[in-house]
Amino acid sequence: MAIPKASTLDIVLTGLLDRYKAHVPDVDAILRAMAAEGMIGRPADVENDHIAFRTLGVPHLGIASLERVFLNYGYTPRDWFDFPVKKVTARWYHPPEERHPRIFISQLRVHELSAEAQAIIHRYTDRVVGDPVDAITLDDGHAVVRFLHEPLWPSPTWAEYERLRDESEFAAWVIYNRYYLNHFTVSVHGLPEPHDRLERFNAFLEGRGFTLNDAGGTIKTSADGKLLQSSTVAAMVDASFSDGRGGVETHRIPGSYVEFAERRVLDPFVGLPRDQVRREHRRDGFEAASADKIFESTYTAQAVRTSRDARGRLP
Repeated sequence: MAIPKASTLDIVLTGLLDRYKAHVPDVDAILRAMAAEGMIGRPADVENDHIAFRTLGVPHLGIASLERVFLNYGYTPRDWFDFPVKKVTARWYHPPEERHPRIFISQLRVHELSAEAQAIIHRYTDRVVGDPVDAITLDDGHAVVRFLHEPLWPSPTWAEYERLRDESEFAAWVIYNRYYLNHFTVSVHGLPEPHDRLERFNAFLEGRGFTLNDAGGTIKTSADGKLLQSSTVAAMVDASFSDGRGGVETHRIPGSYVEFAERRVLDPFVGLPRDQVRREHRRDGFEAASADKIFESTYTAQAVRTSRDARGRLP
């Protein structure tokens, strides 16, 4: 008997978040702090607004490949976004059910980088000679989870990582992490008062020693004032690189982070009682200007600011 696609999607999302939580120390620390404050009774009480992936715009990869996984489970493609300075294109996907998170996939426009940076990236990605999603049984959730955590190319050398980082922090993050989950997002508006407002929630986080991304201000607000976002900065974690001679060397680099979103009620529904407000009554989608600054949560200049030094190791 075939497993319903909704159940398969749950397997995929659970597998992604389990691995992400195990390698991003701030996740468990934030959830424990929220529970201690009485905001949640258990981690499952947190509504996940969206999860995000980064990829490279090269043959057989990029958005066109990765989106196939989520389209198979009923996600619907929505708006495209352009980030000209970062040379990044992105698209978001609406979930099949309200209980599922939105998906945000971004890709680097590799052809806009310098010839040297392109050569480094292609030295690894050219090993992928066909769309890797073709080899997956998409209705096997466990196979999809394995795929999203298996390297598509070997670890780069530290020198190559540094060279990419000097030109594009996005490129450096992806060449090391591949499809590893970039972040998940706490829906702050779903929390009990007064922590259902991002300003108050941010103060709670900072009061417990968490460092927030301050690029563009700690709160990034959409033009209509209905979508407010903030994020921690990625902690510096141990990562293994090729030494170019068959061995391995370890360096500390930014890992993943946690995002927070407050989606305010749309004007036609402001009179609804709180217990009747559903997802469709709130501001949907994303804001390019805000997402542009959220990307910088994994930038080294942000990561080295954190007062919480991760003791984890990237996979």
